[in-house]
Amino acid sequence: MSFPAFRFDYRRFRTAALAAAALMAPALAQADSAPFANYAGNWSGSGSITIADGGTERIRCRGTYTVDGSGNNLHQVLRCASDSYKFELTSDIAAKGSNITGSWSEASRGVNGSVEGSIANGQVTALVQTNGYAATFNVTTRGNKQSVAISSKGELRAVNISLAKGN
Repeated sequence: MSFPAFRFDYRRFRTAALAAAALMAPALAQADSAPFANYAGNWSGSGSITIADGGTERIRCRGTYTVDGSGNNLHQVLRCASDSYKFELTSDIAAKGSNITGSWSEASRGVNGSVEGSIANGQVTALVQTNGYAATFNVTTRGNKQSVAISSKGELRAVNISLAKGN
């Protein structure tokens, strides 16, 4: 029995990592009965990505978040751009108790995946996955500001983005 050779696709990898940041950006930093209730609206911000060789690149993001009446389901459209490319991410996230689950897609590259995590003590911790890629990420929310940090052992080592609501 033979297995197909694994070929690393940097663009898919980088898109998945940025998708992880985008997915978690609107997540509340604590569990409650309507964890997404205060996140409807427009968000924007900037940050950086770091690749394995130590190189960095600036990235800017703008997003629109729509929350259902229960405050437990979030639909997001996020547009991000760096010096080397642009993408538009669509995601859907649901909260049940202290657990969050969801899916995301980036149509121009045909990439999609899942996210699973938890909300505890003011911190969101989650795992994002797609074929051949996984990353951990943490989100801290204070008022109308969010800090997103992603780490991976792959080519894209870190993503750090700061977002503000209403910009």
